[in-house]
Amino acid sequence: MRGLPPLAACALLLLGAAAPVPASAPAPAAPAAFEASQSDPRAISVADLVMQSLGGARAWEATRYIHFAFAVEKAGKRLAYRTHLWDRYQGRLRYENRGKDGKSLVVLLDLTTRHGSAYREGTKLGESTAKPLLEEAYEAWINDTYWLLMPYKMKDPGVHLQYAGEETRGGATYDRVLLSFDAVGLTPKDRYWADINRTTHLMDRWSYILQDDPPQAPPAAWEWKGWRRFGGILLAPEKVAVGKDGVRITHPILEVPSSVPDAAFERPDPLPEHLAP
Repeated sequence: MRGLPPLAACALLLLGAAAPVPASAPAPAAPAAFEASQSDPRAISVADLVMQSLGGARAWEATRYIHFAFAVEKAGKRLAYRTHLWDRYQGRLRYENRGKDGKSLVVLLDLTTRHGSAYREGTKLGESTAKPLLEEAYEAWINDTYWLLMPYKMKDPGVHLQYAGEETRGGATYDRVLLSFDAVGLTPKDRYWADINRTTHLMDRWSYILQDDPPQAPPAAWEWKGWRRFGGILLAPEKVAVGKDGVRITHPILEVPSSVPDAAFERPDPLPEHLAP
């Protein structure tokens, strides 16, 4: 469901991911809940074990704020970098990035309505100038949160799970789960395979074929590394491309704060020190 957004066009070529449908295009409505009858019971059992190992559904539901950076690197060179401060309960997003000119961008966005405001170097931009920046922020949020949180979303509405067999690699045994999707999100024809470690019940690798990939394209595979606790949940701070030397996605900022001042979502002023990018 998630490709890399166009603001990281240089990274698109490296990572082989397709640009998503523009955020202005209406997405079909998602089902109200995960439909177990449309998925393989064994795959559902694996997904349930994953959620338990990540901290459990209750801990995930109690996680209101997530603050993280999304960075794309190749051979130690940073190709893309942006930050998100997300209020999951109220659907508020603070998105920060820098343009090619080095000037700061802050977008304050309502994720439900996709309305908001954009500020360049602290100055509010007019509606016509801000509109593509609001779309940039929304598309980046769609993409970047999936790279951070996909294992929590295995039983999202509109997801279908299929058990795809087991695999032994590096002395570990993995249960493979295929995720496909109803007509939801920006790229519903994407397919993902989650390799779940049978001992830890954590996802050590994912592979995917995106809806705009060339026919017969092989899946792109990434290792998810460094699982550790943030707040009440586990997150993986690093993803390493398999077979692409030196290509990584990292989260140099990654925290689950217990509280965030409302002003962080209402004004472009610098964040408090403990939340500063």
